[in-house]
Amino acid sequence: MNAVLGRSVLVAGLAGLLFGFDTAVIAGVTHDLTQVYALSPGRLGVTVSIALWGTLVGALGAGWPGDRFGARDSLKVLAVMYLVSSVGCAFAASWPMFLVFRLVGGLAIGGSSVLAPVYISEISPARRRGLLVGLFQMFIVSGILIAYCSNFALAEAALGRFEWRAKLLAPAFPAALVLGLLFSIPNSPRWLAGKGRHDEALAVLRRTGAPEPEAELAAIDAAVAESTASAAEHRTWRGLGRPIFLAVSIALFNQLAGINAILYYLNDIFAAAGFGALSGDLQSIAIGATNLIFTLLAMSVIDRLGRKPLLLIGSVGMALCLAGAGLILSGHGPRAGLLPVLIGFIAFFAFSQGAVIWVYISEVFPAGVRARGQSLGCGTNWAANAIISGVFPLIASHSRGAPFALFSAMMVVQFFVVLLAYPETRGVRLEDMAQTLARQAPRSGAAA
Repeated sequence: MNAVLGRSVLVAGLAGLLFGFDTAVIAGVTHDLTQVYALSPGRLGVTVSIALWGTLVGALGAGWPGDRFGARDSLKVLAVMYLVSSVGCAFAASWPMFLVFRLVGGLAIGGSSVLAPVYISEISPARRRGLLVGLFQMFIVSGILIAYCSNFALAEAALGRFEWRAKLLAPAFPAALVLGLLFSIPNSPRWLAGKGRHDEALAVLRRTGAPEPEAELAAIDAAVAESTASAAEHRTWRGLGRPIFLAVSIALFNQLAGINAILYYLNDIFAAAGFGALSGDLQSIAIGATNLIFTLLAMSVIDRLGRKPLLLIGSVGMALCLAGAGLILSGHGPRAGLLPVLIGFIAFFAFSQGAVIWVYISEVFPAGVRARGQSLGCGTNWAANAIISGVFPLIASHSRGAPFALFSAMMVVQFFVVLLAYPETRGVRLEDMAQTLARQAPRSGAAA
């Protein structure tokens, strides 16, 4: 991998780091926001979830500007939005103003969750595309870990009333860096070829080290023509009930595990168990590090063990850990056990759902609707995220352990749905996926 290709993948991957940073930084300021803006549990839920509704809109709306202007130039606009959101939230003079800038950040997160992987896949050589696109998830969890480390460092700095504003301002610095770096990478050759700019596409292929750039460009042109024909064949969702079920269900289970609600309210969860703010920030770092380590572990085995075994292993582990957390928060277990069970939950999630979801959704749809299928899965995921994160404080205010009991029960349901209805897609050519889904369809027809 030459320098131009490496820099291009790195810079696009850093959009994932901004995604993770902005997603997790809110965990360090929920208590401060509640006090500064006199928020009820319901209003706190709105404060956190408003960004997620923006994320949903951003994800669903990112396709058009990505196709029209290219993923690279669209990512420049998103980097500006990350910067504006961070500065605006940090210096918001009122709660409505804070919500507006949180919404802007959500739009940026949603857009980058679609466009950064698209750019990486379009500029990567076929033989390395899986690994390089998979690195996007690593950047996301790295951003989450950096957010927790930043929150801890700023809490240690004893900045007083400015502390929460400093935590929210921190993502502005990597956002400015990413914005500058985006001017140093080329448009993807596949987007350029699709726009008829073949000379530029050929130049990018040469710069990124394609061994036979002319042959690669011819293959890209053939793929564009095939995709156009396939898209004409699949103008509707008719006959795609099984892929739709798989994409929607895995996206729903991803959020019904409670992963994002737990990450957003992590400091509040520790506070409910009796830990101080500084202790909560420190323990969040342990959870963020676990997330990164087990994501890397899952990436190393997903093509050997398969998607379905990882989901089954994760279902069992998450159900047990969530049940343990619920018992502790309900006063039926030692407070000291909260951190180990939450670390266990994060480990099982990262090793299963976290590593599998985007790979699985991208595999089960035919080429002509693959982009729409990815948007469907992504939109379902973000909508469920917004709803669950919005109601989490309300449920937890009545019973601290109740949300965890619900999440645990959903992982038990996931185990049986995956066991009975999910096909294994490891090693299956995308062109053969329709036959595989039909062959492995559940006999009961429940998922058809």
